[in-house]
Amino acid sequence: MNISGTTRVFLILGDPVAQVRAPEAFNHLFAAHGLDAVLVPANVPAAELDSFVTHVLKARNIDGLWLAIPHKTAMVDQLDHCDRLGRSAGAVNAARRNVDGSLEGALFDGVGFTKALDHFSIAIPGRRVLVVGVGGGGVAIATSLAARGAGRIALFDHTPGRTDAVAAKLSAEFGVEVVSVDTPDPAGYDLVVNATPLGLEAGDPLPFDVARLDADTAVVDILMKNQPTPLLRACHARGITAHPGFEMMVQQVPEYLAFFGFDELAKAVQADASEVRALFEAS
Repeated sequence: MNISGTTRVFLILGDPVAQVRAPEAFNHLFAAHGLDAVLVPANVPAAELDSFVTHVLKARNIDGLWLAIPHKTAMVDQLDHCDRLGRSAGAVNAARRNVDGSLEGALFDGVGFTKALDHFSIAIPGRRVLVVGVGGGGVAIATSLAARGAGRIALFDHTPGRTDAVAAKLSAEFGVEVVSVDTPDPAGYDLVVNATPLGLEAGDPLPFDVARLDADTAVVDILMKNQPTPLLRACHARGITAHPGFEMMVQQVPEYLAFFGFDELAKAVQADASEVRALFEAS
C-alpha cells in the first residue's frame, strides 16, 4: 500500500484488538481498487475511549472509526446522530465525522448477520431464536432479527439483568416477542446464535450444551478467530448445521463502504462479494 499525506485514515478501536479481521479485508479492497485510504487497528482501553475519540478525531485526515469489543455500546454517548438500529440497540460499530464536524454512528452487525442468514437460505420471519451473549454484537443481532420479524427471540447473558431492559425495549419497538431467559438451554429453538467470546481462549467452555440442540436447529457462531471454533466442531460432530461468523463480516463490508463514502466500491461488493469472501476463507 502507498500511504501518503493525502491518505484517508480510519481506525478500528478495540481492547483487545489482535482478533479483528476488518483491516485485512478493507485494506485489500482499498489497494486493489486504487483508493487512497487505510484502516489501522488501535488498542484502546475502555476507560480511555472518551478522551481518545475526542482527541483523535481532531486530526483532519482521520475520517472515521470502526468499533470492536468493548466499545460498541460506550461509543453511543459520544454521537450527535445515530441510525435507527443503533438507537434501538444502544450500540454502534461505525462512526464518521461529518462535514459540519458532527459525529454520526451506525450499526451494521445485525444487518450483516441477517444478510448472512439470507445467504445461507435461513428464513427469519416466525423463527424461534436464542441469542447467547448480549453485549454489543448480541444486541445488534437481536435488534435486526426483531426488525426482520423473527417469531420469538430469547436472550441469555452470563451477566445477571443485562437482558431484561433489552428484551423489553425490542418487544415494545418492533412488536416481536423478545424475552429474557435464565439458561442458555438451546432445546426448542430453530436458530441458536453464539454472540459470546467463548471459544477465543484455549480451555473456554462451550457457550451452551450442544447435546441439547434439536436435530434441525441451525447454529451461527459469530467468532472470527480459531476457525473452526470449538462450538462449530461440536455441532458438526453431531450433524448440526452450523455456520462461522465470516459471512456476517462479508455482508457488512458494503455497508461500511457506503457509510464512509466509498459508494461505487460498496455497490460492486454488494453485487459480488466473492473477493471479500475469499479473503476470509483463505486466512
